[in-house]
Parts: sequence; C-alpha cells; structure tokens
Amino acid sequence: MIGDYLSIFCRALDKPLIIFFDEADCLSGQTLITFLRQLRNGYINRAKAPFPWSIALVGMRDIRDFKAEVRSGSESLVGASPFNVVTEALTLSNFTAEQVGELYRQHSEATGQIFQPEAIERAWYWTEGQPWLVNALARQVVEKDLKRDYSFPVTAEHIDGAADTLLKRRDTHIDSLLERLKEPRVRKVIAPMLTGAKKEVSLLHDDTRFCLDLGLVKISAAGALEPANPIYREVILRTLTFDDQDDLPTDLINRWMDGKTLDLTALLKAFQQFWRENADVYLKKSEYLEAMPHLVIQAYLQRVVNGGALIAREMAVGRGRVDLCVQYAGKAYPVELKLAGREPLEKSLKRTAGYMDAFAAKEGWLVIFDRRAEKSWDEKLFREDKTLPDGKLVHVVGC
Repeated sequence: MIGDYLSIFCRALDKPLIIFFDEADCLSGQTLITFLRQLRNGYINRAKAPFPWSIALVGMRDIRDFKAEVRSGSESLVGASPFNVVTEALTLSNFTAEQVGELYRQHSEATGQIFQPEAIERAWYWTEGQPWLVNALARQVVEKDLKRDYSFPVTAEHIDGAADTLLKRRDTHIDSLLERLKEPRVRKVIAPMLTGAKKEVSLLHDDTRFCLDLGLVKISAAGALEPANPIYREVILRTLTFDDQDDLPTDLINRWMDGKTLDLTALLKAFQQFWRENADVYLKKSEYLEAMPHLVIQAYLQRVVNGGALIAREMAVGRGRVDLCVQYAGKAYPVELKLAGREPLEKSLKRTAGYMDAFAAKEGWLVIFDRRAEKSWDEKLFREDKTLPDGKLVHVVGC
C-alpha cells in the first residue's frame, strides 16, 4: 500500500518528490522488511511507475542496524535484500560553540532579550552543541522560567536551572535515548564507563559505532569513550540509580550538611555500614553488575545532598577510576572511586591528588571497592588517612 500510494502521489505532481520518513527506526521485524522492500521495488520500477526522486530514513540508527535487527547470524532474508539501494548514511553534527552563540543572538535580535556571555558558555558546557539540548535549554528559560518576559537577560544561573529541569523532567528525546540503556549492546559500551575500566576502545566495533551513531557517547581528545555531554552523563547515572535512590531511607537527606560544611567522612562511614548490609541485594538485581558499587554510592550521595549540593562527575573508559566532586556552600569535596586490585595504592593516591588539584582542594577521599570473594567484610571495610608529601590529606575508605 505504501509503494502504490507513493506512485499515485508522484503521478499527480509536476516536480520530483523527496520524502523524509521521520522516526523510521521505530519499525522492526517483518513490518520493517515489508516497508523497505516496497521502497526498493518502487525505485527499481520507477521507469514504469512514478516514484519519489529520493528518500531519507530519519532516526537514531544507521541503516546497518536495521539490517542487524532483521538478519542475525546465518538467517536469510529470502529474496532480494531491501537494503541494497542505500547510497549513504549521514550523521548530523553538533553545533560548535560559535554556532550556539549565533543561534542565541538570533533570538536577541528578534526580541531584544540578551543571553549573557556566561549563559552561552554554560549552555555549551551542558550540551556540547547537541542541537535538541541547545534549543531545549533556551526554550525552558525563555518560555517557561521567564514566561516570555524579554526584559530579563538570560544568565548562567538560568541555564543551570534549566539543565536541572531537563534532567528531572526527562522529555521524550532523553527518554528515547535512555531506553537504549536496556539493550545488551549499549550496556557493553556504557558499563565500562561507569567504572572507568581500562579497556581499549575500538571504533570499528559495531557496539561502539552504534552508541556513537546514537549520539549517546563520544570519543574524547584523549581517545577515551565517554558520555556525549554533561546532561547525558547525568541522565545516564540518575536513570541507572533511580530505583536505588528510591529504596534508600528518606532520613539520609541533608543528614551530614549544616548549611556551611558537609561531613563527608561521616557520610562515607555510614555508607560503609549500609554497603555491608545491602551489597548482596544490589548485586543480585543489577543489569550493570560490574558497575553496581559505583552506582549505589552515587545514588547514596545524591539522596543525601538532595538538591542542596552539586555533584560533578567524570567517567570514561580507560581512566581506571571514576571521579566525582561534591560542591557545597562554596567548598569542593573531591572523591575518587576505584575497584581494588587494579593498581598500587600509591598510584591511586597520586591520581587522587591530581584530581584534588583541579579543585584547589587540600582534602580528598579515595573510596576502594573490594569485590574479591575471599576477603571478609572486616578486611574490606577500613578507613585510613594519608598525608601526602605536598601536605594534601587523603581519606582512604575501603568498602
């Protein structure tokens, strides 16, 4: 019916027709094959019956992923392949920092409302130019937060608030990406990021290419695989820890915060006992098994600060650890998460000190998760303070 309709439509036109099928990747199985075969047949027989000049299938996946979905292993499609008329697959690139500024300036020229330079910088930080996010941040501020009152300039604080709103609201665009986290091929790529596993990144691997094509991840300047932008990073972590946060006691909220300081040492001491009592439960239910300790401690921290503090995170394949920093009342609390046995303690301390330098912090925390079955909990749980040669203090916490 699609092929016949397109021929009838083209016969009524006096110009060549180009069609964009949006969200074509929603099709699957036999429906997908039938759809593509009608397009192929129309193209082959276009000399006999009018047909569109060109067709674009728009979605989150490369056409080869359609092929993988309908034919696995030695399974045959039977008959002519519906995929052999594809000329090329294109990925739309992100905006540059300059283009983000230009887009916002177009709004300023049309309305008189100014985006302060710091606001543009924060929009670039949160989105790294992802077009939907760039527009969504501005729309949230201009239409929702400032209610189209163009007399108010847009500030960095407005952009940060809009980013937090997007994280909590999870619009369709973000939800569609997060649905992918359940797919085994995506899990293979995301899981090593959550622990910073030392793993070589192959751009030729289908799973890696799939996640890159989705726009969910990117290759950093250092060659590491990491979330495509800070909003995606936060959404990934919050999504994977949402159920864990929901299970945590509500009386954790702000327990170690007094408005001026955060007693992170006491917080981690309480987490040690919590982990001892609940580790088996969490490890049995997780799809991201290797990353579960990292996910649980971040869920625990998120529940404690509950909007009263900002948690900045860094995670990428090959780092050997996950770094996060709790920022509260003008003070930074850098934390490094590691799995035991991956490198000597002295090297881990040196890495932690380097991370502390980024925040000009004299005090830091190194949390080491020990997954070895032969170790008892009494051996795994420990606390030790290490004063480094430059005077920095690192609290080592075993879990």
